[in-house]
Amino acid sequence: MRTAICPGSFDPITIGHIDIIKRAASLFDKVIVLIAVNPDKKAAFSVKDRILMIKKATEGIDNIYVDCSTGLIAEYAKEHGVCAIVKGLRAVTDFEYEFQMALANKKIYPEAETIFLTTASENMFLSSSVVKQIARFDGDISGFVPEVLIEEIKKGLNNGGNQNGN
Repeated sequence: MRTAICPGSFDPITIGHIDIIKRAASLFDKVIVLIAVNPDKKAAFSVKDRILMIKKATEGIDNIYVDCSTGLIAEYAKEHGVCAIVKGLRAVTDFEYEFQMALANKKIYPEAETIFLTTASENMFLSSSVVKQIARFDGDISGFVPEVLIEEIKKGLNNGGNQNGN
């Protein structure tokens, strides 16, 4: 079975993330959507909330699994026998950082390839940060996040969100 991971913070998950996840799911037998917890970042939503949102947003995609990790993505990939790390790219600036990470991951776990999927042109500007900023000002986030999550995201952000990301 060919297994890939799609790592990210998903704080919150956007339609850009969903596009990359669906495309990865069409290429691999199993795709693990991996919430990579970064202790240096202050998350708006808890890991538990992000897991639930991802599961809700990917419902009906049978080969998607959701997990989280506080360690290195390459180590997680090694532990789970992953053959690919799938990363979405929006712009050249994304590529510079992701290329460095791909080289580091390859050094740690040579058996996994990093696969870059470019975002759909309509999602090039989209990020979780943009969604959070718009939602905090009570703006319309439809078209940016999965429809099933709009109220949940707005409520979570307007209630101050999670302070520690756990």
